[in-house]
Amino acid sequence: MTAPAPYAGLTPETVLDALQVAGLRGDGRLLALNSYENRVYQVWLEDGGSVVAKFYRPGRWSDAQIAEEHAFVNELAAREIPAVAPLTLEGTTLNVHAGFRFAVYPRRGGRTPELEDKNTLQWLGRYIGRIHAVGATREFAVRPALDAQTFGREPRDWLLGHGFLPADLRAAWEGAAALALEGVAHCFERAGTVRTLRLHGDCHAGNVLWTDAGPHFVDFDDARSGPAMQDLWMLLSGDRASMALQLGHVLEGYRPFYDFDRRELHLVEALRTLRLLHYSAWIARRWEDPAFPAAFPWFNTQRYWQDRILELREQIALMQEAPLEPP
Repeated sequence: MTAPAPYAGLTPETVLDALQVAGLRGDGRLLALNSYENRVYQVWLEDGGSVVAKFYRPGRWSDAQIAEEHAFVNELAAREIPAVAPLTLEGTTLNVHAGFRFAVYPRRGGRTPELEDKNTLQWLGRYIGRIHAVGATREFAVRPALDAQTFGREPRDWLLGHGFLPADLRAAWEGAAALALEGVAHCFERAGTVRTLRLHGDCHAGNVLWTDAGPHFVDFDDARSGPAMQDLWMLLSGDRASMALQLGHVLEGYRPFYDFDRRELHLVEALRTLRLLHYSAWIARRWEDPAFPAAFPWFNTQRYWQDRILELREQIALMQEAPLEPP
C-alpha cells in the first residue's frame, strides 16, 4: 500500500484551526504560496491584517533543528538585520496542530532583486556580511553541515540505490558523478582549511524580497553550517567575466562587515556541483508527494538524465579552471 501524501490532511480548515490554536483568528481567506518542501500560506485575519503560515514537511527536521533555525533568525533580527523571523505565539515559535508543526511569520512584501544592478549587489553583500558576522559567533549544535558528504556522496549513493536512473544511462551518470566528486575534493584541497559558519544556506534571489528600503531575507529552512561562499555564489550568473564582476560588487559591500577568505574562490564551482547532485536527489526523495510530479514533469525522463550527465561533465571542466578573480 502506498504511504499517504505528507500533506494529505492539511486542509484549509486544518490551517485555520491551527492558527486559532496559536491565538490568531483567520477570516477564511488563504493563498497558497510558492513552496514545495513545506506548505506555506498567506492567511488573512479577522483584525484586517495577514500573516504567513509555514507548515513543516513531516520528518525532515527535528524539533531541535527547527528551534536552531528560529533562534538564528531571531538573533539576526535582534541586530536589525532584515531577516524575517517567526512570531512567538502561545510562548513558542514552533506550534503543533493535528500532527503538523508550523510557524507563523509577519507578511513582508517585495520583489525579486535586480542582480544585474551594481548597487543591489553591494547592498546584498553588506547584509550577507552582517549575517555571516553573526553566524560566525557560534556553531549550530544539531543542524547538519553542508559539505561533500551531505550534498554530494550521500545524494549520489541514494540515487544509485533507489532505481531512479535509467539502466542505459546509469553507468554514464555514475562515472560523471564520481569524477565530479573528485573535482569537488580537489577544489576543497586547493582552498585548504576554510572556516565554517552558520549560513542562510539557500541564498538565491527567490529568497530575497526587495523593497525601496532594501532587502528582506526569507526562508532560512536550509540553514546549515558551511563555508561563507555558499551564501554568495548563487547571486552570480552569466559567463566567467560577468560572474567575476558581480562577485566583486558583492564583496565590496561584504568586506566591511566580515572578512572574506580569498581561498574560498576555489569553491564556487565545487559548491555549484554539490547543489546539482543534491537537487536531483531532493526531487527524487519527494516523488511520492503529488506536488512534485505536477511541478517537475520533466524529472526522471531519459532527457533529464542525459542533460544531468552533460551538466556534470561541464562542471568537471570548470572545476579544473583557475578560480574567479573579482576586480
